[in-house]
Amino acid sequence: MTPSFDEPDGPAKAVDFWFDPVCPYSWIAARWIREVARVRPVRVRLRLMSLQVLNEGREVNPEDPGGEWGDYLWAPVRACAAVEQRYGHAALDRFSLALCVRLHHRGEWDGIERALADVGLPREVAGAAWTTEYDAVIRASHARAVALVGEDAGTPVVAVDGVAFFGPVVSPVPLGETAGRLWDGALKLASVPGFRELRRPADPAPDLGPEPVF
Repeated sequence: MTPSFDEPDGPAKAVDFWFDPVCPYSWIAARWIREVARVRPVRVRLRLMSLQVLNEGREVNPEDPGGEWGDYLWAPVRACAAVEQRYGHAALDRFSLALCVRLHHRGEWDGIERALADVGLPREVAGAAWTTEYDAVIRASHARAVALVGEDAGTPVVAVDGVAFFGPVVSPVPLGETAGRLWDGALKLASVPGFRELRRPADPAPDLGPEPVF
């Protein structure tokens, strides 16, 4: 994928981007931040958070109100943690892209092994998705995001230049200079002391657009 998140050309701002691959809006924002990396001098580091962790202790989990999807909602972020811990951030970048295509565009909630194969990683890594092996890693990363924006926020979370914010929640994916302008505006809003929220009516469902090429 071009450009690499970890190897930009020239000086670049360091950006931390927390996401949970099960969230469609987080996926759209992840594609947006990739566009930003094409048109602005930023170096993005993907980091993990979990909506399952965020919703622990709530009487009803808004992501899983019936309680029947628990393992399937945990599995993608656990697979991402396994890839990051075993193969590094660049591998996480490639894998998360392939995984989200499988999840959100193709509806393959059993597609972790296929996503690993898509980017040349061993299929056996998928076994970690169904264990708690990397849950401590996920929880620690999640806690860092929550410490920046509060427990009432969700995913994604962006941190840059000493400021952090939840979002953007946007649909469809902004491309090219449109992505850059949204980035510029988000930084300006987030840098204003005391600025908290700006909302508009939401569309009934996210527009995922076409599958990205990876």
